Amino acid sequence: MIELNELTDAAQKAFPADALSPSRDESWQLVAEMGWLMVRLPEDDGGLGLGREASTAIHFEMGRVLATTPLIPAQLGLQAVLASDVLQDRAEWLERLAGGEYAPLHLLPARLETAADGTMSGTTGGVFDADMAVAVVAKLPSGYALVPTDAPGVSLVERPIWDPSRRLFDVVLDGYAPDPSLALTDAAGAAALHDALSPEAHLAIAADCLGAANAALDLTIEYMKMRRQFDRPIAMFQALKHRAADMKTRIVIAESLLWSRVRDEEATLTQLGAAKTLAAEAFAFVTEEAIQLHGGIGLTEEHPIHRFMKRAMLNLQLCGPSDLWNERSGREALALA
Repeated sequence: MIELNELTDAAQKAFPADALSPSRDESWQLVAEMGWLMVRLPEDDGGLGLGREASTAIHFEMGRVLATTPLIPAQLGLQAVLASDVLQDRAEWLERLAGGEYAPLHLLPARLETAADGTMSGTTGGVFDADMAVAVVAKLPSGYALVPTDAPGVSLVERPIWDPSRRLFDVVLDGYAPDPSLALTDAAGAAALHDALSPEAHLAIAADCLGAANAALDLTIEYMKMRRQFDRPIAMFQALKHRAADMKTRIVIAESLLWSRVRDEEATLTQLGAAKTLAAEAFAFVTEEAIQLHGGIGLTEEHPIHRFMKRAMLNLQLCGPSDLWNERSGREALALA
């Protein structure tokens, strides 16, 4: 059995902290070679058979370097294929996706209409790195299915975003005829698949947030040790020490909740959403403080600290905004009181 510290050490060697946002294509090849796509795949299906702790540890380390490779949607897409009991050639698809082909899971509702002849038209928005995908796991009116990106009636439109470490696309269907052999669920089973994989998405985003938050704090402390004012490093100023301590405190609290939820198989979706929200809010707080503590250079594009803030702003919205999960977690807590 692979230990968590082995995964962490391998990730830090493959993706060193001083190389932010490494090339997407090179990173993807490295991720596939290291077997990270098959971490959650059972051994009977040719995978490593590891659990939540392993995938969370990997996403944490990838967050540290603001990874450009779409590992989170890739692992979720593979889990969607794994969960299907109706997909034809399921074993072949698992082998392809575990070997490096990319089929991201898309959990957002799509705006699709079905014509009288059964073809579909509309838009599935917000698909990560669809330009490198062989297919997208999308929710169609007939249920979840693999939609090949090279199929007739399928096109991609990139939507530029503020976060340079990610790319978002609309998958536009125009008279697309679904292939019955690529169905993952029927319409009735779509909700069950969504509910089964949503918790995984929350944990992955939370880990990404906290890995990046730790890196932003490390970057800030190193700058405070180097930057001098009144003939001494600004890291010696008590007021700035307190602000750095506040950043660390927010991270540690969020990490504690994340790992407790990772190990709790009975945790509800609301509890996992709360963990993701706490992590994303901590990440946003840390990046805002980090930019201020960097002074004028923190406002420039030449310094990398702004990349962390841009990723934090997007992570706040992924898997539902903070207001949604704060309200739901509050209502759930009151119901148990």
